[in-house]
Amino acid sequence: MVKFGQISTIKLNSTFSYKIYDQTAQLPSNWNDLGHKNIFLSAEYLAILEKSAPVNMTCHFIGLFQNEDLVGIAVSQFLDLNKLESFGDRDRCIRAQLRKFILKNFSSHVLLIGNNMLTGQNSFVLSEKIDKIQALQLLKKAAEELKAKFKFNGKKVHITTFKDFYESDVKNFKIDEFKNNYRYSIQPNMIFKIPENWKSEQEYIDSLSKKYRDQYKRARKKAIGIQKRKMSLDEIIAYEDTIYDLYFHVAKNAPFNTFFLTKNHFRIFKETLKDKFLFYGYFIEDKLIGFNTLIKNGDAIDTYFLGYDDSIQREKMLYLNMLYDMIAYSINKGYKEIIFSRTALEIKSSVGAKPIEMFGFMEHSNTQINKQVSKIFPYLEPEVIWQERNPFK
Repeated sequence: MVKFGQISTIKLNSTFSYKIYDQTAQLPSNWNDLGHKNIFLSAEYLAILEKSAPVNMTCHFIGLFQNEDLVGIAVSQFLDLNKLESFGDRDRCIRAQLRKFILKNFSSHVLLIGNNMLTGQNSFVLSEKIDKIQALQLLKKAAEELKAKFKFNGKKVHITTFKDFYESDVKNFKIDEFKNNYRYSIQPNMIFKIPENWKSEQEYIDSLSKKYRDQYKRARKKAIGIQKRKMSLDEIIAYEDTIYDLYFHVAKNAPFNTFFLTKNHFRIFKETLKDKFLFYGYFIEDKLIGFNTLIKNGDAIDTYFLGYDDSIQREKMLYLNMLYDMIAYSINKGYKEIIFSRTALEIKSSVGAKPIEMFGFMEHSNTQINKQVSKIFPYLEPEVIWQERNPFK
């Protein structure tokens, strides 16, 4: 058994192998040859996880090799749900209590290949030298080794999951290594595709039907008196306590959480990614009443965490105005799409985002429980009832 802190090398065959890294300092010098394709697998982003991951999360980084050539990179996260004081306080129904009981008693240790803090395929990036099936076979072996390492350190993994794959990727999981996995689908990823001919926010406004153009005008009128500004690292540090209070209020009132950010998370993000991480504060006079964050990821903008004073949010339609601001920025800067992720589905739909179904594959370490996962899983995922909107003419 190779303990944590040591780099382990395991071969799939004479050609392909993988290495598991505990620290970004151990990563190969050419990691970003692949990491540049997705900022969430870059060495810089992984360093953010290393410095400011949630307290109940342990991250590892996986390199896939063809002989000595790096042909794939991936991230894994271990979640210890026993360290959470709350899974979210919004829902207090019997179903929510049952979900918490199941998680605490049968599924509290979760190992992911992927990123639980994001929505979308941020599990791995591959070169053309390795196909997805070979990569999945390697990653499955890596997951088994990580499970053994955690067990050696006194933490048995209950659930192993590969998360957030598109429908076109599902066929790659039809291999022996995943024959005992349950395929699941949870809330969709809300994605806003920006037409190539749009060059300004006005073209977005002109494309809206009367009902949703009136919604836009009403929201903008409500926001009169709020000043929005891009915040520097020094300002993020100066407002850190308020920022965290605003974030935590929103997070704690979500229907379900498996982690909470650390207070220094946004500071570390800005220090590391600099201009690729945008932090916008919303002020009334000199009081910070809300914020949102954006990440530049190639030709896409990924929306990240936000926070707000709920009483002002309702009065000023602050969240809706934030969505419009994100759309305006992305159009003006020439991005192709906005990844709005999987919360607040209906309101994101009302501004033009479309739901894209995502799939995951999971297996419980207890074979008897694993046979019943298809019956148990619906109790683990909060039920969301929403109506898709189409705001365009």
